[in-house]
Amino acid sequence: MLMPKKVKHRKLQRGGKIRGNAKRGTEVSFGSIGLKSLEAGLVSARQIEAARRAMTRYVQRGGKIWIRIFPDKPMTQKGAETPMGKGKGTVDHFVAVVKPGRIIFEMDGVAHNIAKQAMKLAADKLNVKTRIEER
Repeated sequence: MLMPKKVKHRKLQRGGKIRGNAKRGTEVSFGSIGLKSLEAGLVSARQIEAARRAMTRYVQRGGKIWIRIFPDKPMTQKGAETPMGKGKGTVDHFVAVVKPGRIIFEMDGVAHNIAKQAMKLAADKLNVKTRIEER
């Protein structure tokens, strides 16, 4: 699973609502087909890995896949049945902040219809609405 080797701050504040559109990473630049986010959200490292596996298995390890997002935001979770107070919980997993318009995955080197179907399978694993973009 994807996670940073080292972080400046172990626990980050969650922040408010994710506002605005993506400023960069909005064009299909490496592959010929891509998966673009249509809404804002937090995509976990597990979801990214599940989507990557679904695509890789469908194309039978052919072609090339680019992952254009990285989960670098730590999310904490307090233990089950822990009373209130006693500080912030431990880091449980990492998420990538995704804004509308961001390209999440790209693919090249396989037939167009196979790539499209693989992207559809990957989209089902993510918790944000997406659209398939072509170069």
